[in-house]
Amino acid sequence: MAAAEPKPPTGAVAARRLAQSCWSAFWDYETPKVIVVKNRRLGIVYRAVQLLILLYFVWYVFIVQKSYQDSETGPESSVITKVKGITLSEHKVWDVEEYVKPPEGGSVFSIITRIEVTPFQTLGTCAESMRVSNATCDSDEGCVAGQLDMLGNGLRTGRCVPYYHGSSKTCEVSGWCPVEDGASVSQFLGTMAPNFTILIKNSIHYPKFQFSKGNIENRKGGYLKHCTFHEVSDLYCPIFKLGYIVEQAGENFTELAHTGGVIGVIINWDCDLDLSASECNPKYSFRRLDPKHIPASSGYNFRFAKYYKINGSITRTLIKAYGIRIDVIVHGQAGKFSLIPTVINLATALTSIGVGSFLCDWILLTFMNKNKVYSHKKFDKVCTPRHSSGSWPVTLALVLGQAPPPPYPCSPDPGQAGQLQGEGQSQAWAVPPPWPCPTSAPSEQMVDAPERSAGPGLCASEPSQQDCVLTDARGLAQL
Repeated sequence: MAAAEPKPPTGAVAARRLAQSCWSAFWDYETPKVIVVKNRRLGIVYRAVQLLILLYFVWYVFIVQKSYQDSETGPESSVITKVKGITLSEHKVWDVEEYVKPPEGGSVFSIITRIEVTPFQTLGTCAESMRVSNATCDSDEGCVAGQLDMLGNGLRTGRCVPYYHGSSKTCEVSGWCPVEDGASVSQFLGTMAPNFTILIKNSIHYPKFQFSKGNIENRKGGYLKHCTFHEVSDLYCPIFKLGYIVEQAGENFTELAHTGGVIGVIINWDCDLDLSASECNPKYSFRRLDPKHIPASSGYNFRFAKYYKINGSITRTLIKAYGIRIDVIVHGQAGKFSLIPTVINLATALTSIGVGSFLCDWILLTFMNKNKVYSHKKFDKVCTPRHSSGSWPVTLALVLGQAPPPPYPCSPDPGQAGQLQGEGQSQAWAVPPPWPCPTSAPSEQMVDAPERSAGPGLCASEPSQQDCVLTDARGLAQL
């Protein structure tokens, strides 16, 4: 007696069936089915979501953001500056050539408002500054000869010498003497500095649109010699007082002149090129750029020296300058109507309106789907028949995934069948048995609340127990 063939494991059979069903489902085609649900609250939610999406695109996207335009950011720009004015310190009169650094008139420049001067420095030996670490000493043993501190003022000689004032001692260094902390003198230049005038000439160009404009208006009669900037009456007179710039930045001029700081002059060119060129105007804003609330990084100062000879020896004057640095920053954006972004944003808007349908479907099938009424009416499964036919409508229907027309009429109800047989119509229902009537719903249904049962006039009333249901192919003859 032959041995029984071993059966494959149950898990392998289940996995094979799952893979086959996944592979079969991959080639299915899905088409939307329209169902009208008579529910006032769900309809209000649907229309409200559509209204919100429509308002967002009309007001924000198209009106505020002007997404119907082709835009260009970061214009090509040039900036030329010029400072005028004189001021006084405790010892002298200062003019533009002395307190403006650098003098070239670029977009970044500094106006000196306070200085600490160390005059008559010569190359020699002197006491190191007490601010340098390990510079204090009691005797020569505390100083190492030849040591070079990168934060110091020279090369240590190994001697401990008295400091410039007081009874303290520091190590002696070889370098420019006396050092800065030992003999510096402070001078304040900010007395008349608020009245300094700053001319800022700016021109921009948008190469994509071939548009250029400047911030100076072409007027005759020496207009720039008698005007100062005003946002309303003199917008195209870019002559600003230093005190006005500091005030608009929200700073105190006296404090800023003593510690120094960085002020940004921002020129913004936002131009709608669908309008005339006169509507494209510069907008000025001012703010402090260095973080004043952090003492370690606030303020602004720099050092420079002036060299000369006295009795044949090289001498210099070291100046530590505190000042207000002005950074002129230019940015902007230009836009002009273009068909491509308009079509793209319109398509996006129309597509986004479908979010309302998705949200309402989720509410309908999640919270309102009592007894699976809505899901049974929304989802149908349609399969093609297993028999074949040689006629071209059936062949075309099979290619398109449609069921062929049934060869026999649908079987009526049992009562109707008996009545038909009694009337002598039994020949229409001869063997082979008829195909079952389609139980799928028509393409559009009117669905009321879940509690109401489907009436006689409603086609899809109960879900079919079969996996596949043949469709009514009466329209296939039109193929």
